[in-house]
Amino acid sequence: MPRATNAPASRRRRKRRLALAKGFRGFRSKHFRPATEAVDRAMRLATIHRQLKKRDFRSLWIVRISAACRACGLSYSRLVEGLTKANVRLNRKTLSEIAIHDPDGFKSIVEIARARLTA
Repeated sequence: MPRATNAPASRRRRKRRLALAKGFRGFRSKHFRPATEAVDRAMRLATIHRQLKKRDFRSLWIVRISAACRACGLSYSRLVEGLTKANVRLNRKTLSEIAIHDPDGFKSIVEIARARLTA
């Protein structure tokens, strides 16, 4: 009885892993073991960097909102406090876009927050 090697499945598995390593430099895209290690690392870092990207964007939005608030004579933390009390539920991304593209609209939002802070 001939020896069964499972060759089609293992070849498919290796080709799939090498296809994921396509574009890597040199040895890491041509040979199976370094390609496997490189792909594993790339997948792990891709997951981590997706989370870091969210963090980076949130901090960028906060910096933009803070700069626009200071121009209106209010700090970022006081703006957020006032908006919370006024029950204005705009996220930071939206506030940042309003601050950039519609300064007059942002000033009206700041006034709403300021009114709730003094009331």
